[in-house]
Amino acid sequence: MEAYGRYGPALLRKCERMLCSTPDAEDVVQGLFCDLLRKGLREPDLPYLYRAATNRCLNLLRDRKRRGALLQQQDEHLRGPARTLCEEQVIGTELLARLAEQLDEATAEVLVYRFLDDLTQEEIAELTATSRKTVGKRIERIRRTMEALAAGAPSRSGVEGKGAKR
Repeated sequence: MEAYGRYGPALLRKCERMLCSTPDAEDVVQGLFCDLLRKGLREPDLPYLYRAATNRCLNLLRDRKRRGALLQQQDEHLRGPARTLCEEQVIGTELLARLAEQLDEATAEVLVYRFLDDLTQEEIAELTATSRKTVGKRIERIRRTMEALAAGAPSRSGVEGKGAKR
């Protein structure tokens, strides 16, 4: 493309000044000319190229700023909870796996939501479309099962959760 040879260096300098980065400026200019080729626009004029390069640089700067703000907002959520507690007791992943084996599917789901995702009972009730009271009963079942596992005894709670009556 002849326009690249003629206007490319000037556009590159303009973008470098705006972005303060040679690699980003090269990406913007190359992207601009690639898009022109896809559109079939062989001989764009200089004012069009300047406007297009300026807009792309501004978009890149806005995206950087917005991306940083979004990542800062989400960073805590992406890390997850700093601890995994069952009330005052720390639960390791091995104990979580053993608990999940002992519990019925609905109670195991509450286990994950409460002790891994650190959700409140109200949030769990909303997610599972059950009442807060039902969630509380399932958490109590988890506690009893955990106590039985910690004591080394087989848990009746796991059986209860699968339909057996007390």
